[in-house]
Amino acid sequence: MIAAFHKHVLKFKKPAGTSRGILHEKPTWLLTLRNPDTGFTAVGECGMLPGLSADDRPGYEEKIAETVKALNRSTPLPDLTEWPSVALGLDTLQRNYACGTVGEVFPSPFSRGRDALPINGLVWMGEADEMRRQIDEKLAAGFRCIKLKIGAIDFETELGLLAHIRSHFPADRIEIRVDANGAFGPEDVEDKLDRLAKFDLHSIEQPIKPGQTELMAKICKNSPVPVALDEELIGCFTHDAREDLIREIKPFAVVLKPSFLGDFAAARDWIALAEANGANWWITSALESNVGLNAIAQFTYTVKNGAYQGLGTGGLYTNNFDSPLRIREGHLEKASEPWNLKPLL
Repeated sequence: MIAAFHKHVLKFKKPAGTSRGILHEKPTWLLTLRNPDTGFTAVGECGMLPGLSADDRPGYEEKIAETVKALNRSTPLPDLTEWPSVALGLDTLQRNYACGTVGEVFPSPFSRGRDALPINGLVWMGEADEMRRQIDEKLAAGFRCIKLKIGAIDFETELGLLAHIRSHFPADRIEIRVDANGAFGPEDVEDKLDRLAKFDLHSIEQPIKPGQTELMAKICKNSPVPVALDEELIGCFTHDAREDLIREIKPFAVVLKPSFLGDFAAARDWIALAEANGANWWITSALESNVGLNAIAQFTYTVKNGAYQGLGTGGLYTNNFDSPLRIREGHLEKASEPWNLKPLL
């Protein structure tokens, strides 16, 4: 086996607005593992997100280099418990190598193009007219679940956007999720949740910043809008830490971003804990390239629970890797087009 890694800077087609600022580009690291006998090269993505991932810290690329060195020397791999995106990249790489087929990580009807996954249509933060245009596009494209990023523009404007959806589509026709990314403060969170409740929302993700366990537990208990944890999960590296978090806060749901959590076993552990404690869950990508999105989507299919998943980010970039992943009528599917990973191979 011949292992290597490559840094690739993904460029957004349009600036992506979040409550933490505007994103223009996003670095990612691709692991490759070539079989010199067959010529097959496996690929895995280490999709760290600067400013948010637990492993966004000094030594990140060095940890990747250490992992690649161990693969090439057939020596013990480094402990990647606290380097979740590297752990996921390695897990993807090894599974793809074992499959021996470009793009296949978890063989299934989805990976073979015979089934699809229902996903939400994501509306990014921006000017009101731009967000309304995105909403109308998603509805016209057949999405039955719309997710809005909120918290970066005027709250009254955001309420108006929700009213726009509900004026045309009741809750039994369109599911609405909102994601505040921790934008609300202790002083206004209750009032904002009360005002959001009249739009019959499915859920709100991370209304306040993570790390306020007592307040978050109180919000989850009293909120008229079901609360899902997102950033709150980052940094919970052990089974006991995950279990303590869910039992203390008692959320309606947990939003699982595998690149933030560790390898696929870590995601399975979160799922098991959520179900054991009466919480819902769904899986979301985290601005990975199509390499990471593909692996996460294939994993999601193996554990699918009927919920709308958050897997529609593959078209955000100008320089993504060409893949057969397609969105059709609110579903993610694998079409017949080939992968183009030549820049990596």
